Amino acid sequence: MPGHRLGRHALASAVAVVTLAALTSAPATAAVPDVVAVDFAQRTGPVHGGATGGLYALSDPGVPGDSLVAGARPRTVAQKAPDGEQHPNGDALTVADGFFAAGGDEVVIYMQDVYSRWPYQDLGIEDYLAKVETMVRKVVRERPGDKDRFVWVPFNEPDWIWYEDWATQKERFFSDWKAVFERIRSIDPGARIVGPNEAFYRPERLRDFLTWAKETPCAGQDDCLPDIMAWHELQRERLADYRSHYEHYRAMERELGIGPLPINIDEYGNRRDMSVPGQMIQWISLFEDTKVDADMAYWTYAGNLGDHAVRTRQANGGWWLLKWYADLTGQTVKVTPPRLNAADTVQAVAALDESARRGTILVGGGAAPVRLDVTGLDRRVFGTRVDVVVSKTTWTGYEGDAAEPPVVAATRAKVSGGAITVDVPGGDVMAAYRVTVVPSSGPAPAADAPWSASVEAESARLTAARVFDQDTTADPQLYATSGKRDVGGMNQDDSAVTFPVTVPGDGRYRLGVYQGTNKAPGRHALFVDGKLDRIVQYSADLGWTYRGRTDVEIELKAGTHELSLRTSTGDGTRLPGSDVTLDRFDLTEVRGPHRAVHGADEARLSGGARIARGGKGPAVVLGGKARATYFVAAREDGYHDLTFSYHAAGRGDLRVSVDGREIPGLRATRPGEGGSRARVYLPAGISKVEVGGPAGLELRALTTVRATASDGTVHRVEAERAPLGGTARTVTVPGTSASNASGGAYVTDLGGTSAGTLTLARPDGFGPGDYVLVVRYANADRNTGHPYNTDVISRHLDITEAGGTTTRGVFRHNYAWDEFWPQATPLTLKTGDGALTIGNATAPGPNVDRLELARLVAEVSNR
Repeated sequence: MPGHRLGRHALASAVAVVTLAALTSAPATAAVPDVVAVDFAQRTGPVHGGATGGLYALSDPGVPGDSLVAGARPRTVAQKAPDGEQHPNGDALTVADGFFAAGGDEVVIYMQDVYSRWPYQDLGIEDYLAKVETMVRKVVRERPGDKDRFVWVPFNEPDWIWYEDWATQKERFFSDWKAVFERIRSIDPGARIVGPNEAFYRPERLRDFLTWAKETPCAGQDDCLPDIMAWHELQRERLADYRSHYEHYRAMERELGIGPLPINIDEYGNRRDMSVPGQMIQWISLFEDTKVDADMAYWTYAGNLGDHAVRTRQANGGWWLLKWYADLTGQTVKVTPPRLNAADTVQAVAALDESARRGTILVGGGAAPVRLDVTGLDRRVFGTRVDVVVSKTTWTGYEGDAAEPPVVAATRAKVSGGAITVDVPGGDVMAAYRVTVVPSSGPAPAADAPWSASVEAESARLTAARVFDQDTTADPQLYATSGKRDVGGMNQDDSAVTFPVTVPGDGRYRLGVYQGTNKAPGRHALFVDGKLDRIVQYSADLGWTYRGRTDVEIELKAGTHELSLRTSTGDGTRLPGSDVTLDRFDLTEVRGPHRAVHGADEARLSGGARIARGGKGPAVVLGGKARATYFVAAREDGYHDLTFSYHAAGRGDLRVSVDGREIPGLRATRPGEGGSRARVYLPAGISKVEVGGPAGLELRALTTVRATASDGTVHRVEAERAPLGGTARTVTVPGTSASNASGGAYVTDLGGTSAGTLTLARPDGFGPGDYVLVVRYANADRNTGHPYNTDVISRHLDITEAGGTTTRGVFRHNYAWDEFWPQATPLTLKTGDGALTIGNATAPGPNVDRLELARLVAEVSNR
């Protein structure tokens, strides 16, 4: 786009961008596309789905959110040794139950993370062996039924920790490997061992190790070979090098007469890759092509799913790519990108599920448009006409929430000779796209993307501010920045970033401000056409370049306007916390309450569920144990209507659960077309909705719509107005703070040795049943001293119903003690009016600003 004007061109990019072979070609003036060939006739093996594990992806039960983890469904996570001292959380045993319940397969235990220092202090092999024995015995004792799902990494990056000088330390490494190997197997003879787990692919060292391990007996077997091969691929150049490393390793195995061993690349990628769909698709394609497991590196802090989780349970744009990848089923197929082994280029993964009659292509990583030359569309699977749907997910910052990705293009087209051509829009190097191809049925698909456009902050008119380079190509360890530049130095009374916008019609627009605050909340004044519109409240972030996104809605008339973010309202006094970096602005049309339609092809199927493609469109056929699972997004806490559209063979109950909680009363009341609706309180973020039904019920879609009309039933209490116990006390926010505390005050000193508590009385009508308690909290607790990881600490509150039970809520680190985020805890109350006492008898809790108690289900209807 020329200059920095937001224009109507973005609307054009949201329609008619799929061009098939039978349709008119793109205009001659269009950018030359990158051509990716996809051959659905050439199968490359079952979908493995192992590319999106994470090192310290999880920190505590409930962090980063069970439904968020289930949606991404990593096969593996690498976590610290039981009771390890390297980090304050992320213990393998602590997170295992939630991980396995979310669909995970293996927990990789970093054994040396038992040590407190980085690099690990070397206290001798006998000291280490004693620690090895303790941790292995604990896993065997506490997990007798599934200890085989824990795998052991004896050494982490031994090529530069403890054994860097191979010429003089090789024999010591061999001896120590044998000692640790045998100690593990002496306790658990079936234990699987991972290694050597070096920081780089080092073929000379690896050949020496494999040759020695093959020839050396260990633990009563003929060799000391690992059960799983592991090394790290961390640098930008590895996007180009990895396939050659993989091929070289497999050739070495054949030459040495071992394996083939399963592989886990248990650390990969740079800071600039995480959360960015256009970067992550490149890594995913490498590891899916070679059918290995791989774990995203741990650069920031534990429990945020490798920088893909926003707050708790919310998703950023990168998470949706992980979810799309986890949705792939069937067989992968041959994909040929323009440049196969080149960093920062367009790459793709494609899969064919014959039983669902669906082809899926995930593609991204380049700025140019992409032309997909799709061949091998078997007429027996796809028929003669197909529906093609293109969805887009792009970068929303590390702490920027993203709802369901929009459909930016859709069409119905004729298949000619088993081939079609699909044009995917370009211009967004940080984006990835999902292209689905299914037999035509029902109404023709349609794009649903609202008008949207973006401007880079560095392209705006700056006053008392300046541009900073954030070149993530030159230094991939920088955090991602849109356009590789941002604006900072917003520390003067007249600092401002000003830019014009041109919008297509009268209405409401959502302004998304990509910003960075330095561990404290902030504020800017938003001016529209020279007049103060509002104060923009920014949440605290990890730092100036760990990007968040703040959304505000504004009313605009059709035409051109000037928007300006300033450090002052015009009175000459800087707003508190106004020294904030600005990166990008997105302006998006708001069409009304947030609404999303999840069709049959969005469902994950289990228990024998299948997709039928009839005249009225695709549907999931349910009955018995068959289930359809959806992952739905809520932009904000509050009530949402969940409407299930179906064709019923007869009467019967729908079996629906939301985040594992049953929603009663949904029922097909008669044969034929019908629908059932439940108004359910959804916390902001991702919720897992599981649907079953009577035999023969064909579920066409789940539609979610924000239902603000029921929000008035929520019981809200300012924490400082609730009865306090122990040494819990009220803090009044000073005027110099940019805190978002409602009412200007909050409660501190909850829990701990002071036994500080607050009590929430239940209003009339809030009797026994299922509820959600939302606590607006602040928690900036952390350890210090690690060279690069931010050792954040979650805090907890115990919620005790008088005469009932106690439920523990978890509150992850949120960067500042006076910045309050909402956190939802599910409650099932047993008594008619028992008050809720909130505290923590064993440890300090977070600061609390406000409490909101909502019934889980407001109403249910069937038609």
